[in-house]
Amino acid sequence: MTEKLKQIIKEEIIKLPKDVQNAISISSWEQTTEEIGKRFLLSENEINDFQAETLIVLIGLEDSDFYAGNIENNIGTSKNEAEKIAEEVTQKIFNPIYDALAKKIKENLKNTKPNWKQNLDFTLSGGDYSIFMEKRDDTINTTPNIPLVKGNTTSPLHDKGEVGRGF
Repeated sequence: MTEKLKQIIKEEIIKLPKDVQNAISISSWEQTTEEIGKRFLLSENEINDFQAETLIVLIGLEDSDFYAGNIENNIGTSKNEAEKIAEEVTQKIFNPIYDALAKKIKENLKNTKPNWKQNLDFTLSGGDYSIFMEKRDDTINTTPNIPLVKGNTTSPLHDKGEVGRGF
């Protein structure tokens, strides 16, 4: 893997949520994709392209449904070979990462104690998730406390849609 590709990978993974970062780092996907690429007799450049395609799916820029097609088109393999590569990556990389994330989500759900009032508040809010956010005292209020119209200035007249006709 080239140094430039390694740098791009680090930059993109840093942008992901911590749980996703941890799941990806545990998976050793870089080594796995390199092994798969060598097994399918891909050149060094093709392995780099293959790893880039895998990263695009890992960070969520591309849906995994298009993965085999992207391998076929961007790496230059046959359709059958691309499907075999995609299946192996799914089994060895994507599924373990998915399972790790699902496990983490389930663990986090065990720690929450939802009650009927939260459900009612959520329903009455029209689906506004902000009611579940922590209220913090250290936030700065950016709403101005001064009136929008000062002193003896008058507010603009209501526009009735008759611009330029003096109404």
